[in-house]
This record gives sequence, structure tokens and C-alpha cells, in this order.
Amino acid sequence: MKRAALHNLGCKVNAYETQAMQEMLEEHGYEIVPFEEKADIYIINTCTVTNMADRKSRQMIHRARKRNPEAVVAAAGCYVQAKQEGADPDIDIIIGNNRKKDIIAILAEYEESRRERGGRGNVQMEITDMSHEKEYEALSLTRTADHTRAYIKVQDGCNQFCTYCIIPYARGRVRSRRTAHVLSEVEELAKGGYKEVVLTGIHLSSYGVDTGEDLLSLIREAHKVEGIARIRLGSLEPGIITDELLQGLSRMPKVCPHFHLSLQSGCNATLGRMNRRYTAEAYREKCALLRKYFHSPALTTDVIVGFPGETSEEFEESRAFVDEMDFYETHIFKYSRREGTKAAAMEGQVPEEVKAERSNVLLELGRKKRAAYEEALIGTVQEVLIEEAVETEDGIYQVGHTREYVKIGQKTQENLTNQLINVEIKNPFQIIH
Repeated sequence: MKRAALHNLGCKVNAYETQAMQEMLEEHGYEIVPFEEKADIYIINTCTVTNMADRKSRQMIHRARKRNPEAVVAAAGCYVQAKQEGADPDIDIIIGNNRKKDIIAILAEYEESRRERGGRGNVQMEITDMSHEKEYEALSLTRTADHTRAYIKVQDGCNQFCTYCIIPYARGRVRSRRTAHVLSEVEELAKGGYKEVVLTGIHLSSYGVDTGEDLLSLIREAHKVEGIARIRLGSLEPGIITDELLQGLSRMPKVCPHFHLSLQSGCNATLGRMNRRYTAEAYREKCALLRKYFHSPALTTDVIVGFPGETSEEFEESRAFVDEMDFYETHIFKYSRREGTKAAAMEGQVPEEVKAERSNVLLELGRKKRAAYEEALIGTVQEVLIEEAVETEDGIYQVGHTREYVKIGQKTQENLTNQLINVEIKNPFQIIH
């Protein structure tokens, strides 16, 4: 029996695809072992969203080759899709996006050619031209690494072409998964005992633009599945937030009041250079709508600091806007120059030390905002989906997340995994980071 090890880098979509490849390998007789162990085949699902992601992808490829010089090293996903032949000499097989579904046939073809050659040869290229790809890659799961919450990929690709982003080139245009196929997976996961599903995609807000379906209808159908107690949404764009959408969502009790609404900057001039297609004023209105339809929702966001041309005045405008919005969590990214994007050629590239300073300012602001949101939970009773038992010096805690995705611990030795319980939050020590 061949031993295969997989390692995932990057987003929840990547994680879903890695788990789907693992299921296919298991179904075809491969033994799955930890990546730290010696294996016959290493599969690294790579990421290219930042320079750091590129670096980590290369590191994991080199680590695999070092662990077993005779192993087959297959690199899949966005980094190798973008780099292709120039990716890395330690790679045996390059598997681009929309080819992960063919992992079994690709490995078999490589093994056959390797036997004929008597060893490693030229890299085997399995790349699709994503600029012309219209087919949604048919992958599915019956289980996930998390035994209570399942991420479900419902969409791939992006048509937005933000000036800083390489992903539309690596992932291609919007391709949506048919509602019937999604529901089949939700039903299978519900039978397996999963109580929460998270609908995710590369650009979830574009779901259905290519098929005539729409996100709200998909959520309504998922809401009907017995056994599923919670539905959570991946990252959304401001443009999808409307009265119609929120009226529909607020009438479905399984929908969690936890919304990740991408911002990137609170400065209109910066947003324009980013090609983000909304203003800070429009974004403010979307947050107000969310708070109109949901009581104290957890609003989270992403912000890029040091985008080309960002002056100290523009940064201050963005900082003040973030302060005003009172996000529960703010994910801060220092601008990463990506070859092949419009922003890479822009004038006014910001020095790394300035990016670091601005990042630290927003990180500290984010900590204060998170603490304020969590402080308001003290004395309340929250529904928590228990995910695991954690042993501490103070005893055993049953740990899980609220509907707003705040991590909570309940001190008890009783095993409550995968149960929904009401927890009174008596002190800040029950809130876990």
C-alpha cells in the first residue's frame, strides 16, 4: 500500500480541495500519513496570494523532497498555476487548478512513465488555461477534519480583478456549483452528524452569475436540510448586501449572525486605485443594514496597509474608518507586490518599514475592538456548538463557538462534543483566543 501525505496552504477553498483529494486517495487504497512522516507521495496544495504564501509553498515542496528523496512530489493549486515551469526543480508533478479532481489518474500516469524511465524525469505538467475555463471542478466531501463544522466549496474563480490580486489569473473566472450538487453534499454531511456548514468560495458573492442561480436561494435550500443547525457564510463583498438579501437571511434561524465583509481600505482614493468598486460611504451603509437586521452581529473584515500611493493622510483616513465601524475582528495584511498585477507597476510603492508601522497601529486597534465586543458578552447566555475538550491547569473545558464565532469554554468533565448547549458567560476567562 502506497503512503501519501498531504499539506494544505492558504484559504478554506484550498483546504476543501485538499480534503477532497485525500478522500479520493483513500478510496483508491492509499494510506494517508502525516506530512512529517516518510511517504511515497507528497501532495502540497499551494497558495500564491502573497509573497509569504509563495515562500511557504516552496518551503513545503523542499521539505517533502528532503524527507524522502525518492518520493513523488506533486504540487497543486495557485502557486504552481501562476508559476508553471518556473515553480521549483524539486517538483515531479504540477497540478493546476481545475485538475485536482484527476489526482488518481495523474499519479498513475506519472508512476507508469517513471517505471519506463527508471527514475525521475522531466516534470509532468497538468495545467489548464484558467482564462478560458468554464467548467466547475466536481469535487465533494463526505467528512472533514473538523468533526462538527464542514466547509463546503460552492463557487470558484473571480471576475473582479482588484489591482493587487493575482487570484483571478490563478483561479480563472467565476464558476458556480449547481444547487442540487451542493445540497447532496449538505445532506450527506448531515447524515454524518455535522451540525454546522460554512458555504465558501473564492468570490462567494458571485455565486450563480454564470448558472442563473443565486446565493439566497442556495441558502434557503440548505436551510431545509434536517440535522443542520447552523449555516455560516464565507467572505462577502459589500455589493451583495441588500435589504432583499438580509430580509431573507434574517428569516432563517439557522443563519449565523457572523459576516465577513471585505473592506481593504477605508479611504476612497485608495479604494479607487484598488479597483474595489465601492466607496467607504457605501460600505458604511452595508454595515448599518447588517446591524438593522441582526442584533449585535459579529462583523469581521480585511484591511491592506501600504498599498501603492497610500500617504500618511490616506492611512489615517482608513484607520479612522476602521475605528468607526467597530468590527469584531480585523485581519491586517501588509501589501504584497504580485508580479502580473496592475498594482505591481504603480508608482509610490510604500517602504516595508512604513507598512510594518501601519500594520501595528491597526493590529492594536483591532485588539481593542475585539475586547470591547467580547466584554459585552459577559453576563449573557450564548448558544455554543461544542467542538472539543481542552485540559488546562484549571480543569477540563468543553470548547466551541457561539453563533457569532466567538470561542467559548465551559468547565465540565462531561463530553459534550458536537452538542449545542447554552453557556452563561460569567467571566472573561471563558472567552478563548
